[in-house]
Amino acid sequence: MVATLGFLTIMVFLLLILTKKVSVIVALIIVPLVFALIGGFGSELGTLMLDGILSVAPTGIMLGFAILFFGVMNNAGLFDPIISRVLKMVKGDPLKIAVGTAVIAMVTHLDGSGASTFLITIPALLPLYDKLGMSRLVLAGDVALGAGVMNIMPWGGPTARAGSALEIDPGAIFTPLIPAMIAGIIWVLFVSYILGKRERKRLGIKDMEYNYDQELSDEERSMRRPKLFWINLTITVLAIVALVKVWLPLPIVFMVAFAIALLLNYPKPLDQQEQIKSQALGMVTVISIIFAAGIFTGILSGTGMIEEMALAMVNIIPEGVGGSMAILIAVISMPISLLFTPDAYYFGVLPVLSQSAEMYGVAPIEMARASILGQMTTGFPLSPLTASTFLLIGLAGVELGDHQRFIFKWAFGTTIVMAIVAVIIGVI
Repeated sequence: MVATLGFLTIMVFLLLILTKKVSVIVALIIVPLVFALIGGFGSELGTLMLDGILSVAPTGIMLGFAILFFGVMNNAGLFDPIISRVLKMVKGDPLKIAVGTAVIAMVTHLDGSGASTFLITIPALLPLYDKLGMSRLVLAGDVALGAGVMNIMPWGGPTARAGSALEIDPGAIFTPLIPAMIAGIIWVLFVSYILGKRERKRLGIKDMEYNYDQELSDEERSMRRPKLFWINLTITVLAIVALVKVWLPLPIVFMVAFAIALLLNYPKPLDQQEQIKSQALGMVTVISIIFAAGIFTGILSGTGMIEEMALAMVNIIPEGVGGSMAILIAVISMPISLLFTPDAYYFGVLPVLSQSAEMYGVAPIEMARASILGQMTTGFPLSPLTASTFLLIGLAGVELGDHQRFIFKWAFGTTIVMAIVAVIIGVI
């Protein structure tokens, strides 16, 4: 009975999300609430929901302040010298431009937001691509690859969701995967080299210069703080090192880093408020989903639905497959980005898979690591289930089908490379 209620909860949740009948936040709260009431858990719901919220609170705080911190750094112009210098180095060589595009995408995706990455990179680079006659599919593809591999960062959506769903510190999921991520970055640069070499062969090399600063609006220029570049870079490096070394809890690192960055770059209270407002929409949206997910996982875990669903699945999973579930999930994680939204997978599917795999000796954290190697990381800029994908192709002026056909195999390759390294070093 409890397992049936659990499967119905997942099915209805996925149905509502995939058909877009209600928002993710509404589905995360209402669906488990209704089925818990049907199952007779009404008297326990308050406690279960609160426990779930408390379990994801650190992740929500971390994600919110990470968005604020990197938003301030972007507005202050931390990434501008890197972008500008890359563009000066590449000049009119399509090969260098393609590699430079991937580098810029990876740097600008440090904030973990696909939307901001695409809004920064595509408008800045599109005029250069058009002037040289380079394919816009190469532009969209390189940016997708760069953003995808960087989306594994612990403040990125997938890792934060995996941590929330399984009640695991996102840093513990991410840190052992750093060698795999480095391998993925090298693969992305290799692919961008191949794509650029094809464009160089088709177009040749042209003698030209491109000024990134001229592409900025007056409002963007007014927020820039070029004199504080080295200070901002030092703060960012220290914050990232503190995250990896776990000098402080992840939420505290970003809270302190944000406060220092805001004070140094925008000392006037009014300017500080404007900076917070400029990031508010993205921050509130993400945090709302995280806390709503706490209710979802709190109810499913507290009522025993996840455990009973896992037992039911164990009975139908061949014994020879059970012990290799993490590897299997790693391999298919990128393609299933086309089937499940990040919320549907991480809050609806992953907990059940994790419980099932645990009965075969596979730790939940391994399932989380396997999932983030592709599910809405390398796969998110190709998935029709994310708004960011449509922002990417809309800004680049390409069709979704053309974009998917062009870059799918390379994105899938990124996941396979990272999965192989993860298996070799023994983290999945």
